[in-house]
Amino acid sequence: MAPNRIIIDTDPGVDDVLAMLLAFSATRDEVEVVMLSLTFGNVKVQDCLRNVVTLFQYIEKERAWRRDHGRPEGFEALLARKPIVAVGAEEPLAEQMMVADCFHGIDGLGGIYHSHPHLTPAETWKSLFAPTPNNVTPEVTAELQKVKDEHSLFTPSLKPAHEEMLQILRDNDPDTITIVAIGPLTNLAIAAATDPEAFLRVKEVVVMGGAIDAPGNMGLQPPNLALINSPSVTCIAVPNFNLIKQPDTPLRRMLNERNQITPGAEFNTYADSIASARVFALTSPNPRTTMPPVLSGKGQLPAYPEKLSRQLKLKLFPLDITSPHLLPHSLFTTHTTSPALSTSPLAFWTTLFLTATYAKILSLSPPNTDPETLGLELHDPLPIWYCLTSTFSSAPETARWEFTAGEDIRVETAGQWTRGCCIVDRRGREVKLRTGDVDADVVGDAGGWGDERRRNRVERCVGSPWIEGFAGELLGRVFGEV
Repeated sequence: MAPNRIIIDTDPGVDDVLAMLLAFSATRDEVEVVMLSLTFGNVKVQDCLRNVVTLFQYIEKERAWRRDHGRPEGFEALLARKPIVAVGAEEPLAEQMMVADCFHGIDGLGGIYHSHPHLTPAETWKSLFAPTPNNVTPEVTAELQKVKDEHSLFTPSLKPAHEEMLQILRDNDPDTITIVAIGPLTNLAIAAATDPEAFLRVKEVVVMGGAIDAPGNMGLQPPNLALINSPSVTCIAVPNFNLIKQPDTPLRRMLNERNQITPGAEFNTYADSIASARVFALTSPNPRTTMPPVLSGKGQLPAYPEKLSRQLKLKLFPLDITSPHLLPHSLFTTHTTSPALSTSPLAFWTTLFLTATYAKILSLSPPNTDPETLGLELHDPLPIWYCLTSTFSSAPETARWEFTAGEDIRVETAGQWTRGCCIVDRRGREVKLRTGDVDADVVGDAGGWGDERRRNRVERCVGSPWIEGFAGELLGRVFGEV
């Protein structure tokens, strides 16, 4: 069976890095990563790029260490092809909250560059993503080539990520490339708007995002306003979610703090709800019927053509299915501190940022929580694992993934309390194939929830055979058996 050829669209934070390590450590028969498409998200897009360059640097160090210690070098999927790395969207499509600023510093990777500056890759890598200057001297040319040689595991691109994505889809046969989106869907939405027919050549889009029957994870803790009258506190930072574009007044700060709490939204769909809604709409036979309302302001993308050659196949991995897949702190520590990995560069690096991440999880947990019982929710690695294991054609029925069949899931883009939430119709009403004008309003069915022609068709993952065993599989593949 041919390997899954995938584009990973990512905002590389902690679990994104684990997801990429999992993908690159796959065998040649399982996955071929053709591109990394970077977007804003938990970290700013330029920090995303730095995280990816650092990731490749540690893979190179790890392979050399394994070779010296007589261990299998691994990372076959990475060695099979140098993936293109391209920078994409730096902000959401519309004037929404700038989530990257809000989450900056929460991501455990960012802290490493401050606490361990000697582990940060030299700034020379930035020349890989800048045009070559004109009339350079032979000495400069030699220095630029030296930088390229030092970063030989990937191919840097000067094109925007959505352009590279579309070119890959055009250059390959339809249904041979899978896009795995583990960040906000901005790059995908721009690609789909730029050339819908080229975008629809994709085999399927696998999305980590949304929450259906689970609570969202956009519940950031606002500042403690009780400290305003404390003599020891001189200022309280203005929230980074500057939704209300008015003068800096107590009212604006109050409104921004209030809008940081969204009980039902998952981060990726919240970060660019319009992009999510637009991509989901492509699963409908009539995308215009489920498109988000057009809002005033910048970043407006054109409507899709009225007739498209096919519908998008989209598999959704919401918090409902990703949250139960945990990497226990105790299991991670036991594996990475084993004598066989005591000097592993990759184990050392991941321990640094996961230690900070587990500390953050502990700070958000109930009092008296035992640190050893903590688990990191493997949201982003799970869709990668699906792409790997979907090639296991001999797997028994009990080890198969379960998906709903074309569920009508839409993303709220304008709600005060529900922006970014995944909306489904729970009224239990009959859905039937209506006749007449598909755009005509139907009494009692605003939004066309009961019209088969006006519905999205999202395949939602509702069953996984890997809840118990995934963490062990990930550790064994990424770090090697111990």
